[in-house]
Amino acid sequence: MDKKAKILVAGTGSLIGSAIVRQLGHQGYCNLLTEELDFTDAKVVNHYFSETEPDYVFVAAGNSGGIGANQKFPADLIRDNLLTACHIIHSAYVYKAKKLLYLASSCCYPKFCPQPMRVESLLTGPLEPSNDAYATAKIAAIQLCQAYRRQHGANFISAIPANAFGPGDDFSLEDSHVIAALIRKVHEAKTQRLPFIEVWGTGSPRREFIYADDLGDACIFTMLNYDKSEPINLGTGYDFSIRQLAELIRELGGYTGEIRFDSTKPDGMPAKLLDSSPVRELGWKPRTDFGTALRETYQSFRTAKPTCQT
Repeated sequence: MDKKAKILVAGTGSLIGSAIVRQLGHQGYCNLLTEELDFTDAKVVNHYFSETEPDYVFVAAGNSGGIGANQKFPADLIRDNLLTACHIIHSAYVYKAKKLLYLASSCCYPKFCPQPMRVESLLTGPLEPSNDAYATAKIAAIQLCQAYRRQHGANFISAIPANAFGPGDDFSLEDSHVIAALIRKVHEAKTQRLPFIEVWGTGSPRREFIYADDLGDACIFTMLNYDKSEPINLGTGYDFSIRQLAELIRELGGYTGEIRFDSTKPDGMPAKLLDSSPVRELGWKPRTDFGTALRETYQSFRTAKPTCQT
C-alpha cells in the first residue's frame, strides 16, 4: 500500500478497528477514512463509497458480545453483521477498491473442532449453540468475499482472529468479552470488599487471546502479504483455561476473595486455539507478551473508572 493511499477502516469505534487505525498511523499511512457510519444502511454506505472511493478497506465493523449478549440478542447480531458485510463488500467492489480484508471470528469453527483449529475445518460440523447466529453471519461474510473473488476477480480476503482484548475494550458486564468482564468483576469485588466473584461456566474451556495492537499490526501485515481465497488465522499460538485466566486477573488486581464458577451457565466452545502457522510462515508474530498486555488492559480500566479506585 502506498503511504498516501485512501484506506477505509470500517468500525473504528470497535476495539479492533481503533487498533488498526493506531497501527496504520504508527506505520506512516496518512490518508485514513475513519468516519463512523451506519453500515447496515445500504444507501449510506453506497453514498460514502461514491464520495471517497477508498483504495483499501479493513472491515472491523459489526456488533459483537460475550455469551450473554449472544443469548439475548441473536437476531440483532446476525442481522447487523450480515447487513454490514453485504453493504461494505458490495460497495468495495462497485467502487473498485484494490483490496479488502474482512475480519471474521474464531466462533466460526465447529463446536468440537480439532485443536488447533485449521481453516479446513470450517463448515465441517455444528456451531456452538450459544453464538451460532453471530457465527453464521461471519461465515456468510467469508463466503461473500470468496464469491466476489470467483465471480468478479475482486481481491477480497478474510482473516479469523483470536479473542482480542486491550485498552479501550468494552468493560460492561452485559456485553463484554471474558477478559474485560473478569477485570471489572475482580476490581469491583476488591474495592467493595466482596468475599467472592462469580464466573459463568465451569472454568474448563480454553481460549486464545491476542492483544488488540498486535492484532491491528497483524491485519496490516495480512493486507500487505496475503492474497488467497481461504481465510487466514491470526493468533498467538497459546491458550488458557477460563479458570487460569480468572486466577491471573485476581492476582493482578490484588484480590484475595474466592472465585466461584456457576456450572449452570453455558461454557461455550470447549476450546478455541487457532493454527496460525500460515501467518507465521509469512513472517508475522505478536510483539506483546500476555502479562504485559493484561496489565495495560487492567490499568486502562482503572484509569477510565476513577470512581472505582481504592
